Amino acid sequence: MAKVVGRAGVVKVGAVTVAEVVGFSMDEQMSPIDDSDLNAQEMTYTAGDITRTVQVDCMWDKADATGQGALVIGASVSLVLQPEGDSSGNETRTMTALVTSVGIANAKAAMVTQSFGLQVSGAVTIGAVV
Repeated sequence: MAKVVGRAGVVKVGAVTVAEVVGFSMDEQMSPIDDSDLNAQEMTYTAGDITRTVQVDCMWDKADATGQGALVIGASVSLVLQPEGDSSGNETRTMTALVTSVGIANAKAAMVTQSFGLQVSGAVTIGAVV
């Protein structure tokens, strides 16, 4: 099995690489629909709707106006996640996402960090970096 090192990942808003990303995740969930007969003792289900959320964590870079700066509450963005990095042939996930949360954290003797929560709208396209 091929292993991928986490330090290679890239997040883009459109074609712009978001600066200072330290991690990201995408969570996919499906809500099952009860399709059990009224008289059935055992429940049965059919696949329901799929929802996806994305979390992006960065070291705060206020100079990154077109990357971190584009991720403002309520913005709909073209989001690209590249878990293997942006070298040719690596896997890429492209989607439209709505920015639902923005956080900033500061602690003594630590870097200031910023986090972004996004709700994916529609399908996710999985392809390869060209």
